[in-house]
Amino acid sequence: MIQPVTTKGQTKQFVEIAYQLNAYDPHWVPPLRSEFTKLITPGKNPFFEHARVQFFLALREGKVVGRISAHIDELALEQPAEQGMGPGTGNWGLMEAADEAVMHALIRAAEDWLKDQGMTRVLAPISMSVWEEPGLLTHGHDHSPMIMMGHHNADYQGWIENLGYAVAKRIISYDLPVTDGFPKLINRIVASGERNELLKIRKVDKKHFDRDAAIIMGLLNDAWSGNWGFVPMTDHEISHAGESLKPIVHEDLIRIAELDGEPVAFMMTLPDMNEVIRDLKGSLWPFGWAKLLWWLKFPKAQSMRVPLMGVKKELHNSRLASQMAFMMIEYIRRDAVANFGTRYAEIGWILDDNQGMIAIADAIGAEINREYLIYDKTI
Repeated sequence: MIQPVTTKGQTKQFVEIAYQLNAYDPHWVPPLRSEFTKLITPGKNPFFEHARVQFFLALREGKVVGRISAHIDELALEQPAEQGMGPGTGNWGLMEAADEAVMHALIRAAEDWLKDQGMTRVLAPISMSVWEEPGLLTHGHDHSPMIMMGHHNADYQGWIENLGYAVAKRIISYDLPVTDGFPKLINRIVASGERNELLKIRKVDKKHFDRDAAIIMGLLNDAWSGNWGFVPMTDHEISHAGESLKPIVHEDLIRIAELDGEPVAFMMTLPDMNEVIRDLKGSLWPFGWAKLLWWLKFPKAQSMRVPLMGVKKELHNSRLASQMAFMMIEYIRRDAVANFGTRYAEIGWILDDNQGMIAIADAIGAEINREYLIYDKTI
């Protein structure tokens, strides 16, 4: 039986079922319940300001055995259809299921709700904004995800594809050892950029955090505007993202590139907070809060993730764009190794047709470590 979530009790069940179904998986990192609850709560997540959302639970003999979200992003509907979203496109995500029959029942319920809302097509899974955790993990189940990356039961791929879903887009991430530096060619490119008097790579300034966060998010909206699946972030989403990330933002891990005084590119790197929360089982009590606060104040992270990098659209496909990318990567690499004890970085996610970023990843010796698929279906 499938039930729409309408009560606080059902919302709690929606949260808890993920911990039950993934308890067997040694690589699943339990998210903090408080943070996940904010994600699915109107008034706590600005996504709800431009989206219609319905959550569903699957019950068998009175016991919750699965969940799914169905949602329609009004901003996504306004995007050109050739860029992946567009008119008539709805989404589902946040799915967890005890078996294939449960998954199918949940997906059909999500499809029916989307059709009732006037949608004619599904692009999924997306949990819930495309800026959060897009796609289904189909490669990389043998290691734990880094911060803000999804991890799914390997069986889900077959269960979803058995309902007629076809692959719309492949997105990938790269693993990069960082302790030994990069090839000589990259070092020469960096040195050449340093001789350009018009080019400056600076750290973010936490004393002017709001200013720099706005610069970064403005560059992001511009740099990614032509990408497949792009949906613009609202001003509220930009400020909300800045406030959410502020506790794990470190000045030497985020760079802004300026050309003749104008910001034209950025790179954001985050210490992998999953290293510290994986053993907390989703709760800060009784002692998890102290462990997390200590780590936030004195972070040591073997791994870092580069979730976002962007170059102003007018500079795309230029030699300068690649040069700035190499410079930012190298500067952050040095500080991550020296100040945080970092050994590995993960770059992604990256669209599999983003030849510029793939070329950069290849040049610095990165290798694909995860693959996510986004599926498409007419309803």
